[in-house]
Amino acid sequence: MRKGFLIIDFGSQFTQLIARRFRELGFYSEILSYKTSVEEIRNKNPYGIVLSGGPNSVYEESSPRRSVRELVEIAPVLGVCYGMQLLAYDLGGVVEKSSHREYGLMTVNWKSQWGLVVQGMDLHQQQCWMSHGDIVKEVPPGFKVAALSATGHIAAMESERVWAVQFHPEVSHTEHGIQILKSFAERVCQARADWNAPQMLEHLQKEVREKVGPQGQVLCALSGGVDSTVVATLLTQALGKERVHCVFVDNGLLRKNEYETVLKNYHHLGLDVHGVNAVDDFMKALKGVYDPEQKRKIIGRLFIEVFEKSLKTLKLPPIQFLAQGTLYPDVIESVSSIGGSVTIKSHHNVGGLPEKMNLQLVEPVRELFKDEVRKLGAQLGIPQHLLWRHPFPGPGLAIRIIGEVNRENLALLQEADDIYIQYLHEKKLYEKIWQAFCVLLPVNSVGVQGDARTYDKVLALRAVTSQDGMTADWYPFAFEDLRDISSRITNQVKGINRVVYDVTSKPPATIEWE
Repeated sequence: MRKGFLIIDFGSQFTQLIARRFRELGFYSEILSYKTSVEEIRNKNPYGIVLSGGPNSVYEESSPRRSVRELVEIAPVLGVCYGMQLLAYDLGGVVEKSSHREYGLMTVNWKSQWGLVVQGMDLHQQQCWMSHGDIVKEVPPGFKVAALSATGHIAAMESERVWAVQFHPEVSHTEHGIQILKSFAERVCQARADWNAPQMLEHLQKEVREKVGPQGQVLCALSGGVDSTVVATLLTQALGKERVHCVFVDNGLLRKNEYETVLKNYHHLGLDVHGVNAVDDFMKALKGVYDPEQKRKIIGRLFIEVFEKSLKTLKLPPIQFLAQGTLYPDVIESVSSIGGSVTIKSHHNVGGLPEKMNLQLVEPVRELFKDEVRKLGAQLGIPQHLLWRHPFPGPGLAIRIIGEVNRENLALLQEADDIYIQYLHEKKLYEKIWQAFCVLLPVNSVGVQGDARTYDKVLALRAVTSQDGMTADWYPFAFEDLRDISSRITNQVKGINRVVYDVTSKPPATIEWE
């Protein structure tokens, strides 16, 4: 049993960040629903337990609640925002609605040195990220107030086995937030930092061999992206090339020349790769389709059909397992701990295959975040230029064409996108940006090119910086870069006469447009 930290999710938008921060510090962590039984939590034998924030009020009947006394008996507990309010409410304190809500950066004034948390830091005032409308009015018996906000509300409280903060130490805006998490882990929980790439690799290879067995054959669905590349390489190195069969589908929705380039890269990695040309099938199915969710569903369905056909035509040995590059955020986002969550967009995968074809799923990186997958890939010997490719959506360029997907629009977008990405590489900007791409808009505008009037397409550029894709900010290009990119695209791509730049962060927008 891997020992680590359990984050009990009460619906906070930052729950994943808490897990990431502990892993960045070298401690394994996993997220559980607040409904998880105390027996399961006890059996995991955690170093410590973290109660996440959440949008509810603990005193409302419909709010997500559970007994925290039994959790404190299992391991030290850290409460964050709603987690602090739940601790106070359940242990005999008073929680009430505040007449003065606190959102954004707030000053916190420490009343004491808060045990060992600030050892080595002269911490009396701290800028912290707040997001709450309720307050702890009175701390429970046995607790003491450790800090107050600038408005006089309780910002931190402590007892022998419990720390609780009204702010969010996991977000980058909070000063010394990481040090607080680290001190809780090391000084209160006596945790040992042993979660790293070599340890991950050994653990995952062992799990793969145990699940697949000595004779199992695996089909690996490749996309050309980081996740599936790492999965295919991990499986091949763990099981052998003769037992891992990779299929890469050309759906016509890839970047310019990407199908040929990716196949070549896969062969260099020593993978057994089979290319499947299904461009006509996808173009026919997407004809006349404008709705982005409908595009995604059509593409997902077709992938399943293509894979079914490929198993027959490629003459592969009998397959028992299907491998996918599912990541931990996919696992967490697929099921809301609170229920009733809004689906922002459905994600393409080939998850329908196991049920239809009697295959078992192998998802070796489902416990990992993107940055951990990249570290794992480096351990596997995958070249850096493949590991640090920008994320590319499963439905491909179909969701970067606002409107109908046809060969003409695809050709325009592929050419413009190629010019854009090549410019970023040329100017050494590519690795400074989390994700960059073009969006072809369903808008024509008047232009003048070569003394002639044009009425051509408008192209939007998108470039964002991010650590994990959960939040993102637009990249501040120099004026000269935007001018040069626009000039190259409008001069070289016939059919586009106007280029605009998207300066919207996430939130309120998503990174992709559809």
